[in-house]
Amino acid sequence: MDLFNYSRRQTHAVNVGATPLGGEHPIRLQSMTNTVTMDTEACVEQTLRIVEAGGEYVRLTTQGVREAENLQHINAALRAKGCMVPLVADVHFNPRVADVAACFAEKVRINPGNYVDAARTFKHLDYTDEEYAAEIEKIRQRFVPFLQICKENHTAIRIGVNHGSLSDRIMSRYGDTPEGMVESCMEFLRICVEQQFMDVVISIKASNTVVMVRTVRLLAEVMEREGMHFPLHLGVTEAGDGEDGRIKSALGIGALLTDGLGDTIRVSLSEAPEAEIPVARKLRDYVLQRQNHPYIPAAEAPSFDYLRPTRRATQAIGPLGGGQIPVVIAARLEGKLEWNEQFMPDFIYVGNHLPEADLIPNKKAPSLIVDAPCWKGEPNTYPAYQSEQLPFLSACNAPIKFLFLTYMGLNEEAIACLKLHPEVVVIAQSNHPNRTGELRALVHQLINEGLQNPVVCFSHYAEHEAEDLQIKSAADLGALLFDGLCDGIFLFNQLPDLPATTVDSTAFGILQAARLRTSKTEYISCPGCGRTLYDLQSTIARIKAATAHLKGLKIGIMGCIVNGPGEMADADYGYVGAGRGKISLYKQKQCIEKNIPEEEAVEKLLALIEADRNLSEE
Repeated sequence: MDLFNYSRRQTHAVNVGATPLGGEHPIRLQSMTNTVTMDTEACVEQTLRIVEAGGEYVRLTTQGVREAENLQHINAALRAKGCMVPLVADVHFNPRVADVAACFAEKVRINPGNYVDAARTFKHLDYTDEEYAAEIEKIRQRFVPFLQICKENHTAIRIGVNHGSLSDRIMSRYGDTPEGMVESCMEFLRICVEQQFMDVVISIKASNTVVMVRTVRLLAEVMEREGMHFPLHLGVTEAGDGEDGRIKSALGIGALLTDGLGDTIRVSLSEAPEAEIPVARKLRDYVLQRQNHPYIPAAEAPSFDYLRPTRRATQAIGPLGGGQIPVVIAARLEGKLEWNEQFMPDFIYVGNHLPEADLIPNKKAPSLIVDAPCWKGEPNTYPAYQSEQLPFLSACNAPIKFLFLTYMGLNEEAIACLKLHPEVVVIAQSNHPNRTGELRALVHQLINEGLQNPVVCFSHYAEHEAEDLQIKSAADLGALLFDGLCDGIFLFNQLPDLPATTVDSTAFGILQAARLRTSKTEYISCPGCGRTLYDLQSTIARIKAATAHLKGLKIGIMGCIVNGPGEMADADYGYVGAGRGKISLYKQKQCIEKNIPEEEAVEKLLALIEADRNLSEE
């Protein structure tokens, strides 16, 4: 794979009804209904809304045989209205349901973690090699007849691995790791290849973007080694809603699309399903603008491990580098220096003039960065140089200096200067159509030259809407952050339509979504489906309103038990649908109280959090 030049991974085409994917076909968009699958009219109406928004596949939950059989009526009603969108049945826990669904849907999703294996218990079980092989044979005995049904009905399948529902068998041998998730998938894929069944799409999802990106990268590598070219479905599961859901999805999905991985995507938002499609389209179309870009000549650093990246070693310069949390630089080129205390930048670039003292808020203020010719050595200010100002850099005795630098500007003179001045922080910038590739090239060249100057990645935009800034900036920075190449980020939106504080919150949101810096409460919330057992959107709103001030806390809000305890395993608290109108509360993986009436559950969750906070303060 070329880290610096965009091209799509070569896959074979998979027939999904009349809308094939993979191969030379476009990257497809999809969503999932959150209506009850037995309610034919509601499912049809919501499917039509998804299709009208641009959805090319629609998934429906089929928790039982009745729901699987009702796909026949939903399918017929849609065709009667002239809608030919392929339907995807979502199956968990019951392989018999998959058999039935294959007769009435164009694609069936199965979860290797619970297709044959029992529901996850979080208990470690020891398997001998013989016992493990016997478990694989049990899968084969059940899976091969299902493949035969799919062949007879021209039904595609999706092997959908979820981080939150790995089997105890996989967990016992591989642990909660990318390697375990990949092996969970490969066990099924090898049977598909053996049976010459190739209409298979694969997804490996997690709510943790770091796990999701590393696992999909590893899966693509393992498939390549075994001569497989199955197309990939990308998604960050339980991404949430609003700004958080958009940033987290664009960061994870965008990082993989940037590397040419992905043939269909779903942006999972805890909102109306049709709201997911415009976000997915913007993300896909933005990344695809990189096609046929000018070639970037670059050399990959030998020490870089794409599959298991670690943070680049840099020298600490004040609060930057040296393994410290990544910083946020913001721009305030005119007017008063305003910021939100929760998302206060570490540095503010003010251009060629310092603001008047009375324009700086009377509170703890960020350090200021000013253009070098205008720098007077004022306290808490640092000079910024352009690459053509290198000869003047040595005359400055500032403890921290910033250098705006492009990849093409990283010439012999610039390299010599950086070697002489370890106190210089590089602000890496690019105007290339594939800015991620060029910024990658710059940092890899620094590594190849043995330089340890910290790097802040600069990304500039001209957006009217916050959503567009969130999607584009997260997509641009995702791969750089996951690769460990950034010691900070600097977002700049040149249009006045967006408040500077919106740009700041986007930058902090990106770092939080990449699991690099925590600035607010994190919510791991599913998008909802026909299995959801309570009013998801209103519940999320209530929990957020009551807990948004609890910086660093992770709260899982899950519609049902399919991924509930597993996907939110690293959450501090969990709120999980246990039955119609019933909720179970979790503290990490431990269920604290079961089957609470829905109308009491939010208050009990808040009381649990408050009691624990009081204990920790004693």
